[in-house]
Amino acid sequence: MQYHVLSLSKHRYYVTFVGFLDTKPHQDVLKEEKIKIVSIAEVKGVQVGPKILTYVTKVMIQSLQLLHVLLKMELQSHVILQNPPGLPSIAVSWLVCVLRGSRFVIDWHNYGYTIMSLSLGSTHPVVRLAKWYEHFFGPLAAHNLCVTNAMKDDLQKNWGIKATTLYDRPASIFRETPVKLQHQLFTRLADTHPQFKHSGCDDVDAELETTVFTARDVTDDAVTLRPKRPALLISSTSWTEDEDFSILLKALEEYEDFIKGGASLPSLVCVITGKGPQKKHYMKLIDSLLLQHVKICTPWLEAEDYPVLLGSADLGVCLHKSSSGLDLPMKVVDMFGCCLPVCAIHFNCLHELVKHEENGLIFRDSQQLAEQLKSLLSEFPSSEGRLGAFRRNLRSSRGQRWDDNWDQNVLPLITAP
Repeated sequence: MQYHVLSLSKHRYYVTFVGFLDTKPHQDVLKEEKIKIVSIAEVKGVQVGPKILTYVTKVMIQSLQLLHVLLKMELQSHVILQNPPGLPSIAVSWLVCVLRGSRFVIDWHNYGYTIMSLSLGSTHPVVRLAKWYEHFFGPLAAHNLCVTNAMKDDLQKNWGIKATTLYDRPASIFRETPVKLQHQLFTRLADTHPQFKHSGCDDVDAELETTVFTARDVTDDAVTLRPKRPALLISSTSWTEDEDFSILLKALEEYEDFIKGGASLPSLVCVITGKGPQKKHYMKLIDSLLLQHVKICTPWLEAEDYPVLLGSADLGVCLHKSSSGLDLPMKVVDMFGCCLPVCAIHFNCLHELVKHEENGLIFRDSQQLAEQLKSLLSEFPSSEGRLGAFRRNLRSSRGQRWDDNWDQNVLPLITAP
């Protein structure tokens, strides 16, 4: 939603941005005078009795809170909502639009009930209620956006909703990172994450400031990539059920075995960013691994540092498996904006984004991923191999950025009489 907010402000609209503030918005959002941020608090519901009571009371409190916030703020011409999460925000936003004469726009990124079904099962009463809820209130929006053509077709066929496909596009902040900025970020990260520190003695020099990836000559401030550096692998996650990170961990164990077996491969630093409900579970698994040539760290990055890290990486990994089979991972969009090749796990409409053997590779299990890592990194750090070819393909095939895409597909909806 931050991209929507920034695009509206660039066209001189005044925007009220309503949402949870558990993570800090991007600096561009914070410093824009036309954007007013209104925070809503996380609520837990009643913590005694059956789980269904907790869930019902949570939804009721959230409904009243959101209704109060939306009715109290100044009149808006449009209310744009990203779904999911849509319970209770779709119904509350629709009601406010009816009462105040605003136009209601839903930006469909997935179906909320399919995400709930991952943990509860598709036949659970709450999931069935959530499905009915989305099917009932979804068609009441004045305009609908969605992230894939597959979702557009499904909304039309099964929901009676006519939607405009607004593919996620990378913002201008996602680009390849100059080596000096890489060094600055790695130096900061090394203060809290030893995986970024250079602990070897092969090129120690009093006039060099080093990280595991870079070296800065303090006499002339020149920064270079270290020739014997490890490869930087990156993945981002919200640590939820639709991403099975055991696949990556098993692949990293197999990669370790390749090196121990004599394969000429670089060491790896694997950075997994994000936070979410299953992080503690996977941290226990990570801590139990006995790896000599693969180091894993899980930093939480500021919004400004995330694109810099993506633009510094050598390879991205995406484990997002769409709960509906109809949405695309925004993290891959951002990686492609940085010309970063990706290995992504297969699901139905992934081909709308990842072109196998062109801008990345698609895998189905940990063994395939391990073989892909071995193949792509076999000539590292040379840019002449498959990894370099994928990066060159991404550089030459850059499509629309977010701003142009938004102006073409969303602005006409906002300016229509």
